[in-house]
Amino acid sequence: MSGIGARPNDHVVRPQFVASLDEQSRDWELVLRESHHRMKNTLTLLGASVRRDFTRASKRDVSQAVDRLERRIVAFGRLYQLLSDNDDPSAVAVEPFFENLCGALSEAVLEPAGICCEAAIESGGLPAAQCHRLALMLTELVTNAAKHAFPNRTDALIRIELANRDGAWLCTVADNGIGATGPLQGTGSRILEGLARSIHARLHGEAGQGGTRVTIVMPTVP
Repeated sequence: MSGIGARPNDHVVRPQFVASLDEQSRDWELVLRESHHRMKNTLTLLGASVRRDFTRASKRDVSQAVDRLERRIVAFGRLYQLLSDNDDPSAVAVEPFFENLCGALSEAVLEPAGICCEAAIESGGLPAAQCHRLALMLTELVTNAAKHAFPNRTDALIRIELANRDGAWLCTVADNGIGATGPLQGTGSRILEGLARSIHARLHGEAGQGGTRVTIVMPTVP
């Protein structure tokens, strides 16, 4: 027997509501996977840094090695803050945000590995969700290049470009390393592809003797 005041559709779950919940669940799972992947890479890089600095350090150099490690940990903290501080629903100013991100990436990941970083960022605005997903993708590409592109290079360089062209933001990460056989591989590539889908972006990668170049093409109005 129906309860007093009950209507026939009170307990009907609408298909579009279920689809929305499924999409939110996949979205959260994607971000969680990226966070775990990012932490694993961070610990790997920090571990290698500690091993390198303290293996070569004499007693008098230990203090300097500790100082370098402390600065790097602080830089990683700054990087994670930029990547996770996405609660603001308003538009994000692209130029200062990505300049700060590139600075944190350089200090935390690139400089300790002897890799130079160049950045050319155009001004503009992006919704917070798009901006931070793009930042996660950029961070993954830079970290991947730092880990794999320069086994024996003294002139290592990664260049980051962000430009607004023909109704789309183009974010390019290019290195002058050994040139990957495939610029997008492994767990990182699956996360990148998932993040790209979540903001209706496309990934274009090319690799050769001159290095690897990956471009994210993200429409301004997905």
